[in-house]
Amino acid sequence: MPSILDAVVVGAGPNGLTAAVELARRGHSVAVFEAAGSIGGGARTEELTLPGFRHDPCSAVHPLGIGSPVFKTMPLKRYGLEWLHAPLPMAHPFDDGTAAVLSRSVAETAASFGPRDAGAYRRLVEPYLGRWDTLARDFMSLPNTALPRDPLLLARFGLTGLPPSTWLLRRFHDDRVRALFAGLAAHVIAPLSGIGTGAVGLVFALAAHAGGWPVPRGGSQSISDALAGYLADLGGAVHTGFEVKRLDDLPPARAYVFDTSPTALARIARLGRAYDNYRYGAAAFKLDYALSGPVPWTAEAPRRAGTVQIGPGSRDIDAALQLATGGRAPRNPFLITAQPSLADPGRAPEGKHVFWAYGHVPAGWEGDLTDAVERQLERFAPGFRDLVLARATAGPPQLAARNPNYVGGDIACGAAAGLQLLLRPKITLSPYTTAHPAVFLCSSATPPGPGVHGMSGHNAAKAVWRHLRKAR
Repeated sequence: MPSILDAVVVGAGPNGLTAAVELARRGHSVAVFEAAGSIGGGARTEELTLPGFRHDPCSAVHPLGIGSPVFKTMPLKRYGLEWLHAPLPMAHPFDDGTAAVLSRSVAETAASFGPRDAGAYRRLVEPYLGRWDTLARDFMSLPNTALPRDPLLLARFGLTGLPPSTWLLRRFHDDRVRALFAGLAAHVIAPLSGIGTGAVGLVFALAAHAGGWPVPRGGSQSISDALAGYLADLGGAVHTGFEVKRLDDLPPARAYVFDTSPTALARIARLGRAYDNYRYGAAAFKLDYALSGPVPWTAEAPRRAGTVQIGPGSRDIDAALQLATGGRAPRNPFLITAQPSLADPGRAPEGKHVFWAYGHVPAGWEGDLTDAVERQLERFAPGFRDLVLARATAGPPQLAARNPNYVGGDIACGAAAGLQLLLRPKITLSPYTTAHPAVFLCSSATPPGPGVHGMSGHNAAKAVWRHLRKAR
């Protein structure tokens, strides 16, 4: 290790590793320090239930990973990253035994909506079809890290997506369509009436049509391992089991880049009350299952879908989000579920499956949502409980203990509501810089926000490059 490094990265999640790679492949000396015994942050894979069942403790399905502008510039396939697709990206079942679907095909998606709404959906997505790379690069590089390649396309997207998703839902007549789209917007873990929530739903729909909603072969750990393997070949080093409590714990460097929550950054770098106004949001309650067979969905489409949303109506979904963000656990939670072993059978012993589901609860909630979750699953997949060989439960305290970035169990590392959805961690045109000239933030608390896409790390690396040029 040189006597002084160009950059030290704290946290070996996807954003920290991406920032390190971006710096290393431009010739800078880089070292990464991770408190946990293994790398990955929100992109890990572990045997949480029984031997041979490989679960993802947090993220499992990666529409923004396969569509990431920065990942596309890296030779991650050479380091073992392989994307696998279920026959359908996502399905949304209803009580009558039918389901709407989000397919890679716009025509198949629109057909599942019925004749009254098929045309409205085509008109919604048509301006962006075939233009994902440009839109994603422009949208995910905001606020000021790159000039837009297509300002008119970005402006059109903003006019459609910046209003609340409840406005966008008015385009559709049938609540089946509104429910599916409300579920897409609900990934933001905030009420659907919030500004910019329409953009979240639209991004997930466009991602499905552009590249699908795949899983990595072997689990989400494959993404982190590929980034770390690439970093090692570029000369970077990763040190695990190294908890950082203050800057003095780290080796001398010209820049320090934190893939942490703003709260942790302020404490470690002694930034005082710099992020006191940063708000954390509602939490997740997650269940990982080892199953003796596939989930017995009543509707046919969910049996082929990598992701299944469970919320029978748009009002049901919004009500569940309103309760969770307002401090109460919903009796009928909206669920996002994933079936990774449909696309990757090697994740479980032959004939068996891994499955996970999560609902939204108040931050720091210490109750047990298991029964409510499984009642919702039984509603759309009768006999589900009979297939359960083992389950691993993680409420907000367990999620926060596993990953300190999930403050209070908030897997988005900060509330994605109001202006904080767009301007995080505070209102500034330089979200990656701090009051300390050599300290930077690159976690999902910065734009473009949550998701395993590495773009927060990529954008932060640009700010670090400018700093290093001045330092030299």
